[in-house]
Amino acid sequence: MKKLVLVLIMIASTVSFAQDKNKRESLEVDGVCMMCKSRIEKACFKTKGVKSAVWNVDTHELKLIFDENKTNLKTIEQNILAVGHDTKTLKATDEAYNTVHPCCKYRDEEVKDDHKND
Repeated sequence: MKKLVLVLIMIASTVSFAQDKNKRESLEVDGVCMMCKSRIEKACFKTKGVKSAVWNVDTHELKLIFDENKTNLKTIEQNILAVGHDTKTLKATDEAYNTVHPCCKYRDEEVKDDHKND
């Protein structure tokens, strides 16, 4: 009986400290167009454990659902930086930024103004 109680306590404590299998997070990511949207979302889906990634062109908000047992927000963010898009807290390298299409140069005020008219 004591062993059964001990096993039940161990199982209950393990379950209560388990990570969230469907973690929901949002992240601000810079971009200006539908090509940016595609690139950002693909970078997220290349990360094992990402179940949903939806980036909004107007608000720059990236809504994510991912398995915390397989990945974390920092890893996803690094993959976004690697394809040339800045986040609110981190900036992509110039080398990565220079790989984005000329119409996607979101750091260029002229390009941002061009997309406001669309």
